[in-house]
Amino acid sequence: MKIPVIDVHQFRNDDHLRELDVACTEWGCFQITNHGMPQVVIASLHTQMGAFFDLPLTTKKTIERTRTNPWGFFDQELTKNLRDSKEIFDVGPGTDTGPLAGSAPQWPENIPAFKSAILGFYDASQSIAEKILMGISRNLGMPGDFLTSDFGERQTSFLRLNYYPLCDQAEENLGISHHTDAGAVTVMFQDMNPGLQIRRKDEWHTVVPRADALVINIGDIVQVWSNDRYVAPLHRVLASVEAKRYSAPFFFNPDYDLDYAPVDGVVSEDSPAHYRAINWGEFRAGRAAGDYANYGEEIQISHYRLD
Repeated sequence: MKIPVIDVHQFRNDDHLRELDVACTEWGCFQITNHGMPQVVIASLHTQMGAFFDLPLTTKKTIERTRTNPWGFFDQELTKNLRDSKEIFDVGPGTDTGPLAGSAPQWPENIPAFKSAILGFYDASQSIAEKILMGISRNLGMPGDFLTSDFGERQTSFLRLNYYPLCDQAEENLGISHHTDAGAVTVMFQDMNPGLQIRRKDEWHTVVPRADALVINIGDIVQVWSNDRYVAPLHRVLASVEAKRYSAPFFFNPDYDLDYAPVDGVVSEDSPAHYRAINWGEFRAGRAAGDYANYGEEIQISHYRLD
């Protein structure tokens, strides 16, 4: 059984919205084609990712992230309190307020084309994420712009570059351990080396790469908004002894001040809310701390369940 593939060229068409609803309900993950992101943007991203991760480790560590600044290079990421077999570079908005006050993007000095390539993919991914979220909003019985209203200038979206080097003990390690994405929607480029797997009905399914497609994951925020109609998929990344792998997920995240809960379109007397309101800033800060180091139990939306 394969992950759904949706042609989003005419996304406002009701047939496409039904496809989106089925994909979100049954998988929570799907690939999209005719997404409108120029191939030159994707190719430039891929080239610059390779250039960056090929730098000496000592050079990459000059822009290393810290507990107080989540933007930059890191090679000790934890997922479910387990060390991942990967290197990353994260970039997101700088801010002097909120739970991540003091965060600021860091850029390598010796790769002149890197910044523009990364920001080009960032901007194109944001436009796609908005389109996907507007479709989800309509499918949940709300106006198309209802769920995107908290993704304006103060949104906290970020882009991650993942590099999975060769792993001599691939069967005993994972590139990333099983997890769900904390935000609303993830738009991801992956190269042609398979590794991403989605958990569905107690089985792991590999997302087979397509050169013409991007991968979409719904996140915990959409699961809460939908009152579990759409469940954020558990996913992981395999390690490999045969091929290096690159991917770039863009995490579409709202304003830190957002309190999110099941929307009116899915709540009724017969289907009461499953979650109390969750503050995104609080949730994001807890998840970021758990990724950086082992600071105890990783925060999950299950901590906010009412039933």
